[in-house]
Amino acid sequence: MNTTPRRRPLHGAESEEAERLGLAALLPPPPVPGLSPGRELLLKEALLHKADLPEPPGSLTPRASRLHASRRLVLRVMAPAAACALAVCGIVAANLADTPGHQAPAAPGDDAARTPEAARLLGRIALAAAAQKQPAVRAEQFVYVESKVAYAAQSAAGSSPALAPVHTRQVWLSADGSRPGLLREEGRQDTPLGADDTPVYALDGPGATPRPTTLRKSPSISDPTHQYVASLPTDPVALLKLIRGETSGQGRSPGSDPDQRAFAVIGDLLAETWAPPQVSAALYKAAAKIPGVTVVPSAADATGREGIAVARTTHGRQTQWVFDRSTYAFLGERTVLTEAGEAGPAGTVVGTSAVLTKAAVDRAGEAPAGHG
Repeated sequence: MNTTPRRRPLHGAESEEAERLGLAALLPPPPVPGLSPGRELLLKEALLHKADLPEPPGSLTPRASRLHASRRLVLRVMAPAAACALAVCGIVAANLADTPGHQAPAAPGDDAARTPEAARLLGRIALAAAAQKQPAVRAEQFVYVESKVAYAAQSAAGSSPALAPVHTRQVWLSADGSRPGLLREEGRQDTPLGADDTPVYALDGPGATPRPTTLRKSPSISDPTHQYVASLPTDPVALLKLIRGETSGQGRSPGSDPDQRAFAVIGDLLAETWAPPQVSAALYKAAAKIPGVTVVPSAADATGREGIAVARTTHGRQTQWVFDRSTYAFLGERTVLTEAGEAGPAGTVVGTSAVLTKAAVDRAGEAPAGHG
């Protein structure tokens, strides 16, 4: 008598499930993106080997054996798919991390990954500025700044403003504010700085020859001396608060942007003064706290030196600070239209500068050694 148990036929949902699993076993596993064919094959073989372990003999009933085989069939299809998903996640994360202007999702507590691109760049610029060596500037000396500049100006005929040719600009600023300075621009007459102040003469000591000086207001963020700049806070929060406080009464016209005023003042201090390294670093860190500051991947100064820029846009104009890509040295500024207007179409450069030399000299009108 035949005692072999007969298998009952499959019906209904169980039959459909078995058919589906059988068809799924015939499908090739999906490829894993981002892997070479050899590594893809090794990954598939390893996953299938782990998924298809042999069962101990007699350990499962015929029905349980079929269900176990079904799980293996599903696993054969799904395991490479899971590996595919993991590989895609890894590739996307790596690409985002290496692409300028993008960053991988931040891990919990990873503050650096959540820092905006402009703040990260300004942080690196601040570190480079703090590492610079700068000689002390004596109170009786002048800070000398030489640059190349060009600005858009309207002609006498009333035509649209056009960018003037790039020319040399030299300025001598009294370190302590006690002596008249000098502005010299190519193609223009020399302009004494402080000429509108009340002229007086001062004696440096008994029997000394009287020297011309001026009675001036106390130095400020908008009218700084070197000594004033050197005394600025090196804490960026305190520095930005001071800048905002001193510029709060400016630009009361409709549409005035207090953040842009702060950004512009910092730019003026960077371009027209010779701030000590720690103050320069604090200025960059303060700028990083101003809303709306962005990065321009490529920008050039007035001499054509190409670099990376930190910028801010308001009322159709973008102010850019251009830095050397390698050293993060401040190269100059540029103002570009972001909207079409009387000055031209969007993209028109309406102002540009390039800082060439900063030094301390003993007299106004005197060039530093090697720049005669």
